[in-house]
Amino acid sequence: MTAKRLTKYAMMIALTVVLSLTVFLPVPVTNGFVTLCEVGIYTTAFLFGPVGGLVVGASSGLLIDLLSGYPQWAIFSFLIHGLQGWVSGYFAEKSVKSKWFGLALGSILMISGYFLGGWLLYGWPAGVASIFGNFFQNIVGIGLALPLNHVIRRTVQKRRTSR
Repeated sequence: MTAKRLTKYAMMIALTVVLSLTVFLPVPVTNGFVTLCEVGIYTTAFLFGPVGGLVVGASSGLLIDLLSGYPQWAIFSFLIHGLQGWVSGYFAEKSVKSKWFGLALGSILMISGYFLGGWLLYGWPAGVASIFGNFFQNIVGIGLALPLNHVIRRTVQKRRTSR
């Protein structure tokens, strides 16, 4: 991994964490919260593939939990968002049709991962209560990441052609 690639990942981690802590909605029933972290994870997965999605998903998920005062979720977020980023990045590289499959699978992994995490930490009612918030978080994340990815790619292409 090159220094340039690491720098890009670090920037995406920082942007994802800042975005997530800026739009932060606590959910007392699950002792968790809803953020916009999927925007950063899915955008990174589209731009940098599975490794970028894994690194940014795992790192930003972990940091968001630690910085927001939810350390009990940190290991879950590291694993869940890392896997979500890897899966969505893997399928995004294949084709447009596969990209949608990757988004769906990444969302399912995230929702079911937090369902299981909530169940382990607080019992099955908390796991069930997390489903709607995590579903909503993924829909909003996908809805923002897709146009953001398009704008970034178009901007990069314009810069390359204007040189």
